[in-house]
Order: sequence, then C-alpha cells, then structure tokens
Amino acid sequence: MVLDALPALSMRERRDDPHAFAQKMGESYTRFGFAIVRDHGLDSATIARALVATKNFFALPEEVKRRYHVAGGAGQRGYIPFGVEAAKGAKAVDLKEFWHVGRELGEGHRFRQFMPHNLWPEEIASFRADVYGLYEALDALGAELLQSIALYLNLAPDFFASATRDGNSVLRLLHYPPTPPNPTGVRAEAHEDINVITLLLGAEEAGLQLLTREGQWLAVNPPEGALVVNVGDMLQRLTNHVLPSTSHRVVNPAPERAHLPRYSIPFFLHFAPDFLIETLPSCVSAENPNRYPTPITAQDFLYERLREIRLA
Repeated sequence: MVLDALPALSMRERRDDPHAFAQKMGESYTRFGFAIVRDHGLDSATIARALVATKNFFALPEEVKRRYHVAGGAGQRGYIPFGVEAAKGAKAVDLKEFWHVGRELGEGHRFRQFMPHNLWPEEIASFRADVYGLYEALDALGAELLQSIALYLNLAPDFFASATRDGNSVLRLLHYPPTPPNPTGVRAEAHEDINVITLLLGAEEAGLQLLTREGQWLAVNPPEGALVVNVGDMLQRLTNHVLPSTSHRVVNPAPERAHLPRYSIPFFLHFAPDFLIETLPSCVSAENPNRYPTPITAQDFLYERLREIRLA
C-alpha cells in the first residue's frame, strides 16, 4: 500500500463544484473510512492559540491538573489523567492524557441534562477563549463537511443540520508524553471513533495509522495544516456500513523521537442526544441487508460505548 493512496482533497473544490468534491470525499470514505482535507479555511491563529493553551495546561503540575478531573463524570468534561482510557477490548491503557470541552448551553436548554458544564483551568487566563474559539470553528466546518457527505449519499444537503444542531460534540486536547524505553502499551491502541465524523488537527507528527480493508496498516501523514476527517461508528451505523468506521491507532515513536511529546486536537462531532440512529433505507439492499433493525438514540449509543472504553 503506497502512502499517497489517501489523497488530499481541497475545500476550494467543494466551494467551486460541491458535487465533484462530495464524490471524491465519498470515494475516500468508502475505500478508507478516512479523508484528508486541505484548504479548509480554519484561521491559523485560532489553531495556534488553542495549541499553546493545550501545551500550557499539560505543563502544569500533576496535582493541579487533577483538580479538574471529574470523578464519575464519564470523562465528558475536564481532565482525564494519563493511563485511564483504553481501546475497546484492549488489555493495556493508552499512553495519553487529555482534556474535554463540550458545547456551551444555557441552563434551560433541553439537552442540559446530557451535557455537563465545561471546566476552565483558572491557571491559564486565555484558555476558555482560545479553546472554545477552536471548538466553534470546527463545529461550523464539520457542518459544512456533512453537507458533502449528504450529497454523496443522495440526501438533501441539509439532512444532517437538524440531527447535529446542538449535538453532543466534544473537542479533545491530547497529550502523548515522551515514551520510556520498552513501554507497556502504545500511545493509542487500535480503535474506532464513537461519533459521526472526527476532524483531527495535529496529525502531521508521525504515528497515526489506519487499517486498510486488506488488513495492512497505512500511515496517515497529511500535508502541513491539513485536517484528517474520519467516519465514526454512528455514521457507519446510520449508513449500514456504506461509509465504514475504520480502525486506527497512534503507534509509539521511533527511538530517536521517543523523548518528544506529541499533541493533537480531534473534534468529535456528534448527533444531538435524542437523534434516533435508524438505518437509512437507501443504504439497504439485497447485497447489503440491514445490520441494525433496532434503532438506538445517540445518547444511548454514546454511553454504551463509553462503558466499553472504561470512561463510564
């Protein structure tokens, strides 16, 4: 498998020829479950500020970071310490720590019960503005990419708009510390994402790999500044595996880079909690019978999976 088998798609083409872009994106998803998207229009200064905030938080002393860990909170907000999360079925925990930011909602919002309040580290004055600014930018970009997915599936371009409006989306600030000699486990064991689509910043640093349908691990090394956007299990279920959610992992670095940390920022775009994930009729055929005859709400699906990865 050659590295350039995963092409980089340009958002400029999406704005010039939405149907051509949607076709290329759909083909990349059908083949790999992943797409690389460049020329996405995200403000580089917004990304840079969020990355600085990320590094500043993880540089804080352990006892300070742990003040923002919510016991019993299923890892939905705040700090999740090193060695807590594990891939489904994995024996060893992942070699990472992270911070979760969710959607800001008013007290009277109907989804308030499903979306806890965000935590904001008081030690970093600009953290809230810098990190939530990136959350909002990725939320808007994700909505635009979902229009292309809808076009590929021959749905109305706004099909996903109401399904993801006020969705339970989460921005994760990820820190993989330097790896010791002969570590137990890897930075992120093979897994699939729970959500609809994931928009990932920071994949330029080597380590991310996807599992091809031929059973080979393919390195994902996007051009500088490009996004990696992959299908999650919710979208796979909705489309009856027409768009597959692909196993991926972050392997440990080569020995000469083991002393370096790795940072990345994935945005996990989710459906609204009450959205019913029910197989699209257009994705069912004699060759592809309905794998999921019983629908499930996005909230129930989420918590089912959080239990599997040891966060709930």
